[in-house]
Amino acid sequence: MDPTTRNVNNFYKSLEDDGSYESLHPEHFGPNRVLLLDGVIQSTLFGDAPYHESIVHPAMITHPNPKRVAIIGGGEGATLREILKHSTVEQAVMIEIDEGVVSLSKDYLPEWQDCSSIAHHKGRDAWCFNDTRADARFEDAMAYFTDNFSPKKDDTDDDDESPYEVIVMDCLDPNDNVEFAEFLYTSDTYIQSLYHALTDDGILVVQVGASPKVDQAADETGGFVNRSEMMKKLNEYGFKSIHIYDESHSGFFASWSSLLAFKDAETRERWYRSSAEIELDLSRRILPTKEGKSSLRYFDGATMKGYQVPGKQFEAVYCRQEEQPQECNDKLLNGSSSYSPVLERHAIH
Repeated sequence: MDPTTRNVNNFYKSLEDDGSYESLHPEHFGPNRVLLLDGVIQSTLFGDAPYHESIVHPAMITHPNPKRVAIIGGGEGATLREILKHSTVEQAVMIEIDEGVVSLSKDYLPEWQDCSSIAHHKGRDAWCFNDTRADARFEDAMAYFTDNFSPKKDDTDDDDESPYEVIVMDCLDPNDNVEFAEFLYTSDTYIQSLYHALTDDGILVVQVGASPKVDQAADETGGFVNRSEMMKKLNEYGFKSIHIYDESHSGFFASWSSLLAFKDAETRERWYRSSAEIELDLSRRILPTKEGKSSLRYFDGATMKGYQVPGKQFEAVYCRQEEQPQECNDKLLNGSSSYSPVLERHAIH
């Protein structure tokens, strides 16, 4: 329990049945809970909604009709929980290599897998994994995508998987000192397979670690070389537009970045809609609670507006590359890459 934000006496009072404000709202006074894997924070109770809603809903509400969605990682279940709130979704495939994370989270972090807010809808369930649309597969996600969607895949293989409208990569951070993390962000075959696993208007979203500081070195020369490599490969293999945004309330002691890669430019245009348009879309799309309220706790149209243009720090770090992009000196020029925070920040949307 963080003494700067939580009072122990108030916590004990919240456990009483005395009609006090604390007892009526115990969720505001309890201790935080943290999921760690190999000593690295994966998720926190206090940052649950800001993190998981920010990685899922911007991409989902930007796509006009996401029916089939894939999750890479996300074993605690919260990413799946958020995807299942979309009424358009017909199948949500979660590919997690460690089944133990799901079991541990179910026992000790039940909020992460709690779909009770939408359980009254047909086919839904209070436990997210019992939703009829949920398809949890405990296998190596890299192998799954390269086996099923690699351009080198054998055409005689009849065991074809259908492509996805949205793919959410919610797994290891790009700067984790783990060999597997490097493969996830730099493997040519794997990144190509992600491109081919998407429909023509598909969107890839990836959590890409801590946001840079405004005085930080370029990713390619600093601690986020894997993030830099992935962005280059996404551009190389055909994604038409790459966008990065951050959320400062994810519970990771730093602002956290997510990357969106659009397979076509037309879908990207929906990213820049007004907050009113997004609110209207959310009201039509998101499954409501039994009381008729939104099942979202954090994300809304105004929040989305804050994600639409990358912060100054992304522009500053981008322009510190060894080969400085031309638009850093002349913002009227067109960039040669599908990722340019300079042009995004100075364009009129």
